[in-house]
Amino acid sequence: QMQFLALCTSLRRSLVIPIWSSDTRLDGKTAIVTGGNSGIGKETARDLAGRGARVILACRDTTKGEQVACDIMKEVKGAKVVTKQLDLADTKSICQFAENIYNTEKTLHYLINNAAVAMCPYARTVDGYEMQFGVNHLGHFFLTFLLLDLLKHSAPSRVINLASSAHVFGKIQFDDLKGEKKYHPVRAYAQSKLANILFTRELAKRTEGRDPEIPTPPSTALSLLRTS
Repeated sequence: QMQFLALCTSLRRSLVIPIWSSDTRLDGKTAIVTGGNSGIGKETARDLAGRGARVILACRDTTKGEQVACDIMKEVKGAKVVTKQLDLADTKSICQFAENIYNTEKTLHYLINNAAVAMCPYARTVDGYEMQFGVNHLGHFFLTFLLLDLLKHSAPSRVINLASSAHVFGKIQFDDLKGEKKYHPVRAYAQSKLANILFTRELAKRTEGRDPEIPTPPSTALSLLRTS
């Protein structure tokens, strides 16, 4: 795993990544951030709230999520942040979350698929898939599918999938999606990040979206080495 991190760091240093900023306001917009209780998700939620968007933190641990929501609303004047329970390792939880969104939200403009598990010991989702592939890709794939009608209804809207430079080391093991044959935590993580990118490209084609290529710095990969 340390060698993998070193490779990601080396790749990061070899890239010239421009710093981008915007003063765009998002008043009246609604955004969902999965894994919004920590790391990149938390900072994304704070920034969106600061721009006037109503932010929904989709978290497995709602206690942590509610604390983050309170923190953001204290820090950002007029911020609107709520927390809803979502376990991406359980399709039943994903269905319940989507149903809740349809029952409570009239519009959805941004779905930010941020939550991830990385380089964890072998484990399976409730539905029997290898945990990293199941949460990082399949869970977000299913969530996006369920919310797509609302996103289309709210157009212009956007789905943002957080990827990683780790994808260059990935290969989709179609004959072993449960990771039963030769599980390796680094390879499993890389596979899930490659799946994120392939999904993004295919979704853009099927929805006639814009070019899905969004540069993701290697530092993003390093920041995602945790369980959301």
